[in-house]
Amino acid sequence: MPRWCYRPRLPKTISLAALIVTTMLAFAPCGLHSTASAADHAPDWLVAAAQEKLPEYKKDTAAVILLDEVQTTVQDNGEIYTRHRGAVRLLRPEAKENYSDIEVPFDKETKIISLKAWTILSNGRDMAVGEKDAIERGFLSEELYEDVKMKELQFPEADPGNVVGFEFVQRDRPYIFEDDWEFQQEVPVKTARLILQMPPGWEFSTSWFNHAEEKPQSQGTNQYVWELTDLPAVEIEPSMPSWHVVAGWAGVKYFPRDPALRAKTAGSWKDVGLWYDSLTQTSRIASPEIKQKVAELTTGISDPLQKIRALTEYMQRNIRYYGVEIGIGGFQPHDASEVFAHQYGDCKDKATLLSSMLHEIGIDSYYVLIDTRRGFLHAAYPTVHLDHMILAIRIPDSVDSKALFAEINDPELGRLLIFDPTNEYVPLGYIPNYLQDSHGLVIAPDGGHLLAMPLLPPATNRLLRTASFQLTPTGDLSGDVRELRWGGPAADDRRELIESEPSKRVEVFENFLGHFLNNFTLTGASIGNLEKYSDTLMLNYKFDSLGYAKVAGDLLVFPPRVVGDKFTSMLDLFTIAGKPRKFPIEFEEATRQDDVFDFALPKGYVLDGAPEPFHADCDYATYQSEMKLGDDGVLHYKRTFEIKDIVVPTEKLPELQAFLQKVAMDQSSSAVLRRATP
Repeated sequence: MPRWCYRPRLPKTISLAALIVTTMLAFAPCGLHSTASAADHAPDWLVAAAQEKLPEYKKDTAAVILLDEVQTTVQDNGEIYTRHRGAVRLLRPEAKENYSDIEVPFDKETKIISLKAWTILSNGRDMAVGEKDAIERGFLSEELYEDVKMKELQFPEADPGNVVGFEFVQRDRPYIFEDDWEFQQEVPVKTARLILQMPPGWEFSTSWFNHAEEKPQSQGTNQYVWELTDLPAVEIEPSMPSWHVVAGWAGVKYFPRDPALRAKTAGSWKDVGLWYDSLTQTSRIASPEIKQKVAELTTGISDPLQKIRALTEYMQRNIRYYGVEIGIGGFQPHDASEVFAHQYGDCKDKATLLSSMLHEIGIDSYYVLIDTRRGFLHAAYPTVHLDHMILAIRIPDSVDSKALFAEINDPELGRLLIFDPTNEYVPLGYIPNYLQDSHGLVIAPDGGHLLAMPLLPPATNRLLRTASFQLTPTGDLSGDVRELRWGGPAADDRRELIESEPSKRVEVFENFLGHFLNNFTLTGASIGNLEKYSDTLMLNYKFDSLGYAKVAGDLLVFPPRVVGDKFTSMLDLFTIAGKPRKFPIEFEEATRQDDVFDFALPKGYVLDGAPEPFHADCDYATYQSEMKLGDDGVLHYKRTFEIKDIVVPTEKLPELQAFLQKVAMDQSSSAVLRRATP
């Protein structure tokens, strides 16, 4: 997976292990304290939730969230107190793996006031643990250091039939007044409740997604309550859209009465841009060392595009990914001079350094705040809680855009080339597939505005596979296969091959062939342009496969599609655990793939039967194949598969399924050779 690196100061979610339970909604009355100590029995609210009668659920339901309540008090000084209560009934043994603990993040701006948990056993006895029983840990990995820490509290006896519950209180001093209420989960939710207490003169707004808007009930002065009941589980399906595209959630914004605090509320995308620009006023100032390196990299180059390419390649090859995110550092990049001196940084750091270097050759560039989860960003809900930072490079009018597939004409800023400095394998002119067909916030000094990210056409993501095969009278097959890859397929293979030890790269070829051949020996493999990211990736592999063709008397029967599957493995996606699929399917990218195979017939054999030319299409893809005997006595087989669009809505899934079934049938068709001479 690519590495995401633009992160909020704290994670947006708390997990009951695998369960996502949102807690960063700071909702709790001022001065609110936990209702019981670790030595106490389970509190009344938990006992009441455990005794509530439940409807019938599917037999494979692992657990049910009885209560997910977030209560918040916003204070006039901008501090926010949150009390979060949760109760879960465990129904199946696998629930213990997923719902065995509660994890609560904290840092110097977010303090845990109290933390407690309980288990109510099936016999009615209860058990309690408290903050003294919690394990505290930080986040330190090979790619990231941050000051966020976590307190983890294990539920005692988290077994089927029991109910586990927790309660914690936090005080937060947020940089931005916005939160998400994620009320729908991977298991059914009996009751989800959000309680908001506002100071006099403050206002709020809510935006609802994947759920009908709910009006709050007013309970006293400036207190509002939303309650949802009997929410169905969101069942995870492979190749489905991101969580925020399918699950119900609401975004909440607070608007202070004090004008000085209003700057902490992003009421528009322009506001978000202004806020972020204020964080980066001096970040891109070039140090003498940066100036010297730019001169070194671009000396003797007159073409502006080649100068830009020299800098982007330097960024990809030399600036290591490593994030140091402390406090506001979750949002604010380090200065370009610091990133250059250390030769590492996260996504916003790498964008900052590249922008600084581009400025030295007279090229303007702009931060683009974006999210790698397609569909997460909503035009009607301005937010800073996106997970990635890239760059929009302003291209001079003199530059030929023929090979710049990721270029966009912005009505305000002109020709912009979208580039991801963090991705090590996607060269200038392309955009990673996880950012295509989405939106990003372009940040300029006068504010931010949304920009549609392109969906690169199929021809930019190509696989051309040519091969020469030789069949023997005993059905053995030898092959010499050559592949040319560019765009997405090249980036994917480069990542796999470069991140494999050189001595292990032969296994990449063997694993690939193993999907299609039962009995084979790899006899040779080579790679061309592996580290020349802007050039076509070239792969060549040779093999012998015993008994590839079936021998039936005087006949040899074999499928001409020797290697390569045209997405028919996706047929497994249309039925999940015996049930029809619920959610859309997303392809990784638009692509075109061509196979051109030549079969030298064994001596004394002639073509006795071949698959008919075949064509199939749907709104999202096309496929065609044909096989014919040439005048040279060589059997020629070719096929083309093209994906034109990447998001297939649920109502269109039957069409896609029928299309892929036709492709699968054609892929399994066979050619027949007959021995004409003894």
